[in-house]
Amino acid sequence: MIDRYHWLELVGIYIGIALFLFFILAPFIEGFLVSLKPLGLLFSTPYSFWPKNGSFDAYFSMWQSVPMLGLYIFNSFFISTIITIVVILVVVPAAYAFARFPFAGAGMLLGGFLAVNMFSGAVLLIPLFRLMRTLGLLNTYWAMIVPGAAFLIPSSIWLLRTYLMRIPRELDEAAWVDGASRLYTLRRVILPLAMPGIVVISIMTFIGAYAQQFIFALTFNSKSEFMPLPIGLFAFFGKQEVVWNELMAASFVGILPVMIVIVFLQRYLVAGLTAGAVKQ
Repeated sequence: MIDRYHWLELVGIYIGIALFLFFILAPFIEGFLVSLKPLGLLFSTPYSFWPKNGSFDAYFSMWQSVPMLGLYIFNSFFISTIITIVVILVVVPAAYAFARFPFAGAGMLLGGFLAVNMFSGAVLLIPLFRLMRTLGLLNTYWAMIVPGAAFLIPSSIWLLRTYLMRIPRELDEAAWVDGASRLYTLRRVILPLAMPGIVVISIMTFIGAYAQQFIFALTFNSKSEFMPLPIGLFAFFGKQEVVWNELMAASFVGILPVMIVIVFLQRYLVAGLTAGAVKQ
């Protein structure tokens, strides 16, 4: 028999869930309400949480305030997509190698991957700038794609390696007995089983790439046609004031591509997060 919760325990559980959701969603709710308020009423006293005379005017006027905002959103989506593709192409074979083939120096390499993630992008801006200039990548999409992928690959290798280690080695050995090559085994045997984990890594990489573009774009790019969304949002910060309602409206419109990707892939995300939780 499954133990049933006492009603007091259920009340405590739901109160805990409600508090958790409140602290998670409150900033988003407040940001959305700010986008509905007229700019002159944002700092009125007493402060009103619910917008009086609220409207969606900021969602229309923001396009006039920053005419290239649509291009910035496209650039962010494009850069994040390319970074995700590059990371997956590198991470899948690398994680498979670390998970299946022990070799000298593997532990040192994995430790080095963790060490790379300890460095902030700001610390490496000067050497990265010199590298981008030497390679002729300044003022191009690749100036943001290359360092973006480099910072996301190490953690992705660690995560996918752990996932692949849960897949029984006997599957590889059975494929080899049947005459399959290592590459064929990876492509036809391991990848279908690892797809939930790969989807999780892809989503995390896409979100990470979408969030880290500001400092790289500001340092390695000076052309407006290649600027990502964070630079477009920075344009709402004027010398005298910040257009908060349009800034919030642009932020919500800018995260729509990420939300669409997450909603579309959420069932794969849940499958990947729960895979391996039950011992077969």
